[in-house]
Amino acid sequence: MLIADSADPRLDDYRSLTDVALRRRLEPERGLYMAEGAKVIERALRAGHRPRSILVSERWLSGVNEVLAHTGATADVLVASEELMETITGYQVHRGALAAMERPALPQLRDLVAGARRVVVLEGIVDHTNVGAIFRSAAGIGADAIVVAPTCADPLYRRSVKVSMGTVFQVPWTRVQEWPGALTDLKDEGFTVAALALADHAVSLDDFAADRHERVAIVMGAEGDGLSSSAVQAADAVVTIPMAGGVDSLNVAAASAVALWALK
Repeated sequence: MLIADSADPRLDDYRSLTDVALRRRLEPERGLYMAEGAKVIERALRAGHRPRSILVSERWLSGVNEVLAHTGATADVLVASEELMETITGYQVHRGALAAMERPALPQLRDLVAGARRVVVLEGIVDHTNVGAIFRSAAGIGADAIVVAPTCADPLYRRSVKVSMGTVFQVPWTRVQEWPGALTDLKDEGFTVAALALADHAVSLDDFAADRHERVAIVMGAEGDGLSSSAVQAADAVVTIPMAGGVDSLNVAAASAVALWALK
């Protein structure tokens, strides 16, 4: 259906997408998230997520219709000019399509990790690009699940979804409320909890991997501040990636890839 009026209430889900603070509050409250681009929308639909509507420019309409046909999904498709889409969203939608998706219910921690051997735990990572990149590493290199602490950015925020190339729909994950109590819960489930951090008593990633722990949960924190002291204290081991050239650490997304490869 063609939309020509910027005040049309059917566009409300798409307003002010560049206002991060606003969207962090509104999207969970409304039970929605944004998927951008036909490929990402298709991955969301194939993961069983339900669309509220899809906003698309006429130039990209045929691609969206193909996605709906391939997946068997149904949705209200709102067709608007590229100028109107930019006015509503606050930016130029380069991939020409946005879907307002129903946010799925998250599993309980125990259910999430049942049968898992490699789990990534994220604390205090507020950069959505890093969160999305970590999910992509987890999907590509191999992690069974991701646990997100209360202080971590939303994996379903538009930027995270985009950077992850839709792998946030592929890797099982949940957000925990008890922190760092969730690390104790992981221990109770049989995981060796390893804090990836700089510390005098840290063991190298190579040495830790050589021990071949049956179940490992590797905890990663934000760049700069790193992991909280309470998270480090709750861990069974502190692990560091040996560095060269006077560099003390890697970007957290790069570090996730290195750690997952070593522990695969």
